[in-house]
Amino acid sequence: MWSHEVIMMIVEGIRDTLYMVLVSTICGYILGLPWGVVLAVTDKDGIRPNQGVYSVLSFITNIMRSIPFLILLILIIPFTRMIVGRSYGSTATIVPLTISAAPFIARMVESSLKEVDHGVIEAAQSMGASIMQIILKVLLVEARVSLISGATITLGTILGYSAMAGTVGGGGLGDIAIRYGYYRYQADIMVVTVILLVVLVQIFQFIGTLIGTKLDKRHA
Repeated sequence: MWSHEVIMMIVEGIRDTLYMVLVSTICGYILGLPWGVVLAVTDKDGIRPNQGVYSVLSFITNIMRSIPFLILLILIIPFTRMIVGRSYGSTATIVPLTISAAPFIARMVESSLKEVDHGVIEAAQSMGASIMQIILKVLLVEARVSLISGATITLGTILGYSAMAGTVGGGGLGDIAIRYGYYRYQADIMVVTVILLVVLVQIFQFIGTLIGTKLDKRHA
């Protein structure tokens, strides 16, 4: 049962899972971070309120977050195939993972930025800081601990999504769990993949907590 081939398959599954999760998170933040910043800035209590922009972006965010990942995965297969040339495998899974993660990240970023003390923002405005300076040097800096916590949650969420993608040949540990643990009734492989997924979440959580603690001025 636990031959060299099976062990190497699991090792490859871990590698593919980390590849999907980390690349999807990076791509998700490339889209979701500015998205969340705009939501926070244009809100009625933001530094540049714009009800029209906020309403449209908020509506799009809510709609995209409402689509279950498995449905989104199937729904955008033509788009995924157009981007990467195929609709299965770890690289192809990055496309729906990124699209699903971006609005989630946007809300996380928006929430983190709204936690920043308005007194700090007002002080920066009184000194003549521009909108971009306030965003880069005040909002993002002051919210860094909360942003790191949000990134940790995002990694865990995307990891869960990547496991779901195994139902349609998405690759990684989820794919192994489905192919061997479910279709071939090899419960031991299923248990091992679940344990590995839990361990990965705990590792992400530990690293995120460690970084957040080091960045927190209160623990300096």
